[in-house]
Amino acid sequence: MTKKRNTPTADSAKNGKGGGENGITMAWQTILLGNVLTFQRGFDITKNEQSDGPFPVISSSGAKSSHTNFKVRGPGVIIGRKGSLGTVFFSDGDYWPHSTTLYVKDFHGNDPKFAYYFLQTMDFKRLDVGASNPSLNRNHIHPIPVLWPPLPTQKRIAGILSAYDDLIENCQRRISILENMARGLYREWFVHFRFPGHEGHPRVNSPLGEIPEGWEVRAFSAIAHYINGYAFKPRDWSADGLPIIKIKELKAGITADTPRNSGEGIPEKYRISDGCVLFSWSADLDTYLWAGGQGLLNQHLFNVVPFDAISLSYCFHALKESMPQFRALSIGATMHHIKRSALDQVFLALPPKQMRKSFEALVEPVHLQIINLTKHIQTLRRTRNVLLPRLLSGQIEVGEGEE
Repeated sequence: MTKKRNTPTADSAKNGKGGGENGITMAWQTILLGNVLTFQRGFDITKNEQSDGPFPVISSSGAKSSHTNFKVRGPGVIIGRKGSLGTVFFSDGDYWPHSTTLYVKDFHGNDPKFAYYFLQTMDFKRLDVGASNPSLNRNHIHPIPVLWPPLPTQKRIAGILSAYDDLIENCQRRISILENMARGLYREWFVHFRFPGHEGHPRVNSPLGEIPEGWEVRAFSAIAHYINGYAFKPRDWSADGLPIIKIKELKAGITADTPRNSGEGIPEKYRISDGCVLFSWSADLDTYLWAGGQGLLNQHLFNVVPFDAISLSYCFHALKESMPQFRALSIGATMHHIKRSALDQVFLALPPKQMRKSFEALVEPVHLQIINLTKHIQTLRRTRNVLLPRLLSGQIEVGEGEE
C-alpha cells in the first residue's frame, strides 16, 4: 500500500484529472451513489410470521430472527432505515430485508463486499428525516456524490479489509470454544457433581438437594465483595484519561465514543484491569471477564472481588451459571435490575478448597488465552478502522499484489 500525498478535488476526479503524484489514480471518479448502488425499502413481516428457517431476517439492528423463505438473493448489503439509523450489514447468502431497512437492490456490477465497507464510512445520521423515530429516505441517499474506484481496485480494498474481519472472526470462534470448555468443566464438576473421584463419594441432604459430603451451601454474598461502580455524571466525561466502563463497553469494548476521566479524586476501588469479573446488575443482567485494560467502573456494574481462598475464575463461572436465578429475581417494568439483596437469596454448593484449586489450575490458563485473544481482536479492529476511511477515500492507493 502506498500513501498518497493529497486527495484530488471531486471535480478533478470526475474529469479524470486526479492522476499523478498530487492525486489518486485517474480511474477513480466522482459519481452519484444511486448510479453505483440502488437502494430499495425492505419488506414487512410480523413477529408471528418469523419462524426458524435457513434465511436470516435482517432488521435495522441486525439478524435477530429467521424465516423459511427469502426475499433477496445474496450476497447482499443492508442499512438501517428506522431506529438504528445507517447501521450496515452484509449477508453472504439469501435473506429477508426487514421493512426497517434499505437494501441494495442493484449493485450495477460493483463488488458487494466493497459496497459494505464503503457504506460504513458514510454519515447517514445527517440525513435523518424522522420526527420522533430516526428515519432514512433512499431518495436522499441516491443523489449523494461519492468518490468511486474501478472494480479491480474495489476487490483489492475489500480483500484487505476482509482479511482483518476473517482474523477477527477466527479469534471469536476460538474464544467461543475456550469459553465452552471452561463452562463445561464447571458444570461437570460443580453442577452435575462428576468431579474426579466422584464415584462412591457420599452425598448428603441440603437446602439445594443432595450435594457431595464436605461441600457447603453458601449465598453469593458470602463468597465475594460486590463493589458498585462510581456514579459518573456527564460533566465528569472527557476525551482524555482512563476509559469509563459502562454496560456499552462490556458489549462493544472501548471505542472512540467511550467517555474518559483523568481518575483524579476517584477512589482506587473503582479502578479495574484485565481479568476483573464484572457483574452487570442493571438492564443487561450478565457476568463478564474484562479484557479491555485499565479503566474506571461506572455505576450499574459490580466489580466482584472474592474473599480469601476463593478465586476470580471460580467466582466468574459460579455467577455465570447462576444468572438465570438472578434474572428471575430482577425487578422493573422497562429497565430490569437486580437488587443487592438478591446476593443473599441465590445459593451455591461450595466445594472444598483443594477441589477449587484443581479447577482453577485448569481454567485460569484458559481465561488468560481468552483475554489475550480479546485484546488481539481489539488491535485488529483498531487497525481496520484506521485503514477503512483511508482506503475508501483513495488516500492510500492499493496496487497489484499488495493485499
